[in-house]
Amino acid sequence: MAWPIILGNITVPLLGAVDTAVVGHLPEPYYIGAVAIGAMLFNYIYHLFNCLRMGTTGPTAQARGAGDYAEVRVMIARALLLAGVIGGVVIVLQLPIIRFAFWLINASAQVEHYAREYFLIRVWAMPAVLGSYAIVGWLYGLRKVRTPLLIQVIVNLLNIVLALVFVFVFHWDVPGVAAAALISEYAGLVLGLISVRQTLRELPDDASHGQQRARLLDPVQLRRMVAINGDIVLRTICVVSVLGFFMAKSAELGDVQLAANQVLHHFLIFTSYALDGVAYAAEAILGESVGRRDRAAFLHDRRVVFLWAGVVGVINIAIYAVAGPAIIALMTSIPEVRAAAANYLWWPVLMPLASVWAYTYDGVYLAATRTRIMRNTVMASFVLFLALLYTLMPLFGNAGLWIAVMGFLAGRGVLLHVFFPRVLRTI
Repeated sequence: MAWPIILGNITVPLLGAVDTAVVGHLPEPYYIGAVAIGAMLFNYIYHLFNCLRMGTTGPTAQARGAGDYAEVRVMIARALLLAGVIGGVVIVLQLPIIRFAFWLINASAQVEHYAREYFLIRVWAMPAVLGSYAIVGWLYGLRKVRTPLLIQVIVNLLNIVLALVFVFVFHWDVPGVAAAALISEYAGLVLGLISVRQTLRELPDDASHGQQRARLLDPVQLRRMVAINGDIVLRTICVVSVLGFFMAKSAELGDVQLAANQVLHHFLIFTSYALDGVAYAAEAILGESVGRRDRAAFLHDRRVVFLWAGVVGVINIAIYAVAGPAIIALMTSIPEVRAAAANYLWWPVLMPLASVWAYTYDGVYLAATRTRIMRNTVMASFVLFLALLYTLMPLFGNAGLWIAVMGFLAGRGVLLHVFFPRVLRTI
């Protein structure tokens, strides 16, 4: 089950990598910087509300393990309803959001101009992206893992084609990259909704439509969903804030270093999405064990997913160590950006050593819906990140920035391991 999820998840950051690669072959580094800042803003928002995916898989798997298919059915309705509301609010608040972002970020005038254009186009994809998160989480909870993979492949192929056409044929530059992403994300939502409709037809129909509508707004289940999602949102604020600090501090180092860190950042993103694929499998598999109250199966499956995670981490290290310079060259043709990125390549090469534990334990904790511990450990690790950032960056510059990121990931893994016995006692 894990490998289709891993492969599907790896395709997700292709959208951002393609955006960077396309503008990376335009003549100036500020094009890359603009996409870096614009994409960072979206990643902040998207990851903030990734609770729609993370908070759906575990409860869906638990309901399936308990044989409660009425709850399985209403789970997707609740998640899609929440996705539509949040997406609409972000669209309404788009101008205050972009003003606040550039009040915080000290970027060059060119970077700010093009990043603003990028954001104000792509923001209209918010309902589509959040809706897709909910759909993917629900399908993973039902162990339907091939459908999200197929959808992501189609979406990314469409994005690649449109980005190339809009930038190099129509010469729309950064707005063309944003428009390609916008169209691709709505195409993914449509495909996802078609899959949901087909899956609902296949599920056992153990409740009347009236009962299902009543369960949709069941106050007990709504409070549980809000509590789970609230913890995940607070946890994710810390995670995406690390990315925000990373890009904002990179911008302070100049357009060339910002562009170089954006290129290298995609190495981290691919690693995180690959490891998240293992975590998603853990949520679905271990979530069923939790629903059945089968501790022995839970412990066995935990060992298996950590083995998968170790394999994925080793593969990432090997690929980056061998093909890193070629990947950098593929993503940008600007000589000074290539040189700056090569100087710090070994940081993303080593990063899986720190990140494998954090991402995999996330899946274990979400399967058990022990989100409060996740929240608290991430908040503690974020404090560590800030301490390292403001201590080491003045001394070591960009290297200090990378050390702070590694410290954040390592701190999460260590703390989640320490508190795991508390999770086990609840199963």
